[in-house]
Amino acid sequence: MRRNLNEVIRLSDEQKKHLISEIKAFYLDARGEEIGIIEEQQLLDLFCEHLAPIIYNKALDDAMYWIKEQAGNIEIDYCLLYKNI
Repeated sequence: MRRNLNEVIRLSDEQKKHLISEIKAFYLDARGEEIGIIEEQQLLDLFCEHLAPIIYNKALDDAMYWIKEQAGNIEIDYCLLYKNI
């Protein structure tokens, strides 16, 4: 079942235009083919539906790793400031 693009990722009209022009340029440069408007939109939808969630989750994982690293640093800093009596 295909999901609506807006359910997967929200892109501005400007972002959509830019990505579609990148897809069009890729096909022309890499394959020497011109693709139509429908194919451009289908490829953008495909990437947004299948690739975007993977990239999004990877970004969340990277952020969580960074947060954990920073939390560890805070604990170390706290221990260095703590006064032994």
